[in-house]
Amino acid sequence: MEAATGPTTEAQVTLRGPAELADALPYLMGFYPDDSVVLVALHGERGRFGGRLRLGIPTDKEQWPDVADQLAECLISAGPEGSERPMAIIVYLCQEPGKGESGRDVRDRLRPLAQRLRTACGALDVPVLEALCLSKGRFWSYCCPDFRCCPADGTPMVMPGTSVMAAAAAYAGMQVRGSLKEMEARLKPRTGPRAAEQEKALDKAAAALVPRMLHKDGVTAVRRRTLERAGAMIHRFRNDIPSGSNRARDACDDALITDAEAADLILGLQDRTTRDRAAEWMDGSVAAPALRLWRALARRCAGSYSEHAVAPLTLAGWVSWSTDDGPSARVALSCALSIDPDYVFAKLLHRAINEGLDPEPLRRCLREQQREALTAAVPPPATAPSSAGTEASPATKRRGTSRPGPVGRPPGRRGGTGPGGRTTDGWGSRRAGRGEDRSRR
Repeated sequence: MEAATGPTTEAQVTLRGPAELADALPYLMGFYPDDSVVLVALHGERGRFGGRLRLGIPTDKEQWPDVADQLAECLISAGPEGSERPMAIIVYLCQEPGKGESGRDVRDRLRPLAQRLRTACGALDVPVLEALCLSKGRFWSYCCPDFRCCPADGTPMVMPGTSVMAAAAAYAGMQVRGSLKEMEARLKPRTGPRAAEQEKALDKAAAALVPRMLHKDGVTAVRRRTLERAGAMIHRFRNDIPSGSNRARDACDDALITDAEAADLILGLQDRTTRDRAAEWMDGSVAAPALRLWRALARRCAGSYSEHAVAPLTLAGWVSWSTDDGPSARVALSCALSIDPDYVFAKLLHRAINEGLDPEPLRRCLREQQREALTAAVPPPATAPSSAGTEASPATKRRGTSRPGPVGRPPGRRGGTGPGGRTTDGWGSRRAGRGEDRSRR
């Protein structure tokens, strides 16, 4: 489930009627929410947009009553302490027709879910002002009985970019990043023959990693090597900026990194200390190529290594949030948590975004760690040459545990023997079915 706070922009636009409310949804979310139920809170006498919740529509209809109750409770009663209680709710049900279905069939099939959501919100003394079904370029209202304004065959959506909301969003710098499915596709692992080749490279890299770890200072050497390679890869990505569609750009990024390079980085990032230091590529000129790298690595976690994608997905979510791209951050972190719901770093970031916190305190913590490491005279790993100065260099952290603390607070006392997992070196096995502790931090 994803939550979002209200827009922070000062631009204001007044929406009237179901048509304008339907058109506003992608601008409120930052993307087109495929196969989703979305609840939007309204506040004050004029119905100011507030918090939003999105959840995939459950395929099992028996789950609908419980889901409806939980969504209503979460949006109305479980907000941050001291938050304003909504005065009304808008419900959106978004789903494309299945095989042999029409948009009208989708509307009828989802009607019990819409009714249950209305009942759940009403039970908490917050009415549903409007409930809309969006499907196949049309919308239907579950609340309006007048067929003169809400015909049985639905009302066509307005042309993208032609509405008052589109103009206000463009003026405010708000972006719609495509559909949810398109955003998730950029993070999904490879399939087919290319996936098999990548899995072989991961097997080979994993077999070579164990002997290196057993050497004296092997853990430190592997961490250093991983960060050096990540820095060099970010430099490579920054010097080769692709163009075209998202699919074309991702294909270009995939071509910039070999299977062997991807395997070494994926395995190295399973160590929490290495991952935390990689998180310091979070702003400035290195943020965009770092985000491209983390996405590319997530796509390389093929086959039995699918769980290894949690680390690069979490880094992608962190960089997106750090660069003020909340919608992309939520999608990346939701993908990470769908693989491992107990991955602590992803859980903390996801909660912080949903509560509308500012990422700057966490950025300050990461910068402070770099200053502490330099003061302690710990040599940083070699990084790629760049004209960005210290922005392109990852901070060097003290050896030992560095668990992500609550966002907005400096990390706690350092210590311990290592990042944890099945051994104290921090590389607990993350392959499916191997070991009980999956190094979830």
